[in-house]
Amino acid sequence: MFSGNKSIAEYVRDIRRTSQAAKGAYSGDYTSSFRITRLPEKLILRIFSFLTHTELCTIARVCKQWRRLAYDEELWQSLKLRPEMGGLSVPTVEDFLNLINQRSGEGLRYLEISSDLITIPVLEELGNKCTNLRYLTLDFSNAMQLHDFNELMAFPGSLSYLCICLSDVIFMEGLMRKIYTSLSSLEVLHLIGTFEMAAEEEEEIYEVINISKIRAHTPNLRVINLFGISFVDDSHVELLATNCLQLECIALNYCLNVKGATFPMLISNCKKLKTLLLCHCSLEDQYIMSVPWEDSTICELDISSTELSSECLEYFLSRIPGFAYLAAAHTDFFNDTVLKHLVDANKFQELKALDLSFCPALTEAAVVSFLSIHGKNLKGLMLNGNPVLAEYFWTTVIPFLPNIQICVLGSPDGWFFKYNTRVHVDQILHAFAQNCPNLTALEIQWDQDTLRFSDKSRKFIDKLRYALFGHFPVCMRAHSIGLLGR
Repeated sequence: MFSGNKSIAEYVRDIRRTSQAAKGAYSGDYTSSFRITRLPEKLILRIFSFLTHTELCTIARVCKQWRRLAYDEELWQSLKLRPEMGGLSVPTVEDFLNLINQRSGEGLRYLEISSDLITIPVLEELGNKCTNLRYLTLDFSNAMQLHDFNELMAFPGSLSYLCICLSDVIFMEGLMRKIYTSLSSLEVLHLIGTFEMAAEEEEEIYEVINISKIRAHTPNLRVINLFGISFVDDSHVELLATNCLQLECIALNYCLNVKGATFPMLISNCKKLKTLLLCHCSLEDQYIMSVPWEDSTICELDISSTELSSECLEYFLSRIPGFAYLAAAHTDFFNDTVLKHLVDANKFQELKALDLSFCPALTEAAVVSFLSIHGKNLKGLMLNGNPVLAEYFWTTVIPFLPNIQICVLGSPDGWFFKYNTRVHVDQILHAFAQNCPNLTALEIQWDQDTLRFSDKSRKFIDKLRYALFGHFPVCMRAHSIGLLGR
């Protein structure tokens, strides 16, 4: 497919060097025989699709052919215009309108914009001309006031995905009442709160967006994410359960006022619900134990950082039909008894991903026993933060993980756990290289004072380079490895 036996990654690298040279930023020896004129334009467009829009704007200065191809409408169907998130910077509304008209046109399908660009002319332009727009992100997180939208006459009406990043000081009703009627096609809705930016003590909590009206206009909603919204509580879960009957996923992570009181109605009404994410919610035993979990279709569950008792965990988890994904990280009462009870009840037959990081009540023997039975099916595993799971444990269980793709291990604060011996990481990495051919990402969190490398580390690094990155028939897919303590 590629002339000169080059991969597409090598072509992208050469193009980036060329663009750096055009800016005078690249001063290294560059002797590549790469000739862009030898490639068909269809292939050049494919290569350009791997570049960011900032890089496309730079390489457009190289020659007329590159300028024409870099500004091809096909490469501008997805626009990320949030500079603080690594997107392209568009300083004015006029510049944005020109960008839409000259680059994207009707082909625009994906757009992220910040509050400075969320104005009547922009939204009306999107509604009237960008008829293929399906994915839209409106970021108000850093805004201090909302524009006046009383005269808004158009809004994209074929969206399947909408993400709104909220602000604690902006009431969204001025905009929302103008766009409710355009939300009937929505299947995925993300409302991102300000939990990560909130102070420890808030004076007052305001309901800055009306979830009741949203659920009344989104009958086709399949996925809703209410991450970190301070005012969301059980009453809002009840509202969703009464109208959004097609829901397959509800994410309530970091909604601190959700206790689970209305979950029985949620399970009863939303028969298609498969995914329930409750990380850092204030779940209470009495409510969770009263839910008819055996009647649900839930197979993906996150109860990380909750304070449910071991009795509650054992009782309600064993009533869920089965798990494809389970996260119980930072759960003090998830112990050997709970794990064994779930294994004996055959709840892990379809398990693909598991997160039991920072579960201090789990012992090495219990985890080894579990992985010896179900490890062969796992594609994702997180067991970091448990000091008893050290070198011997990992060299023992890695052969049980032939299909693992993502793995996180180690404890970042060795001084706190008072390790008596150092962890010989060479042996662990060698075991991954020999037993896990599908590994794509590996993160090792032991700190520098805990990690120990072999006296033959140089030889080992050479072996690792060959094993993980392409010259050895193992771990051919690895693209990320992190040694946080090195």
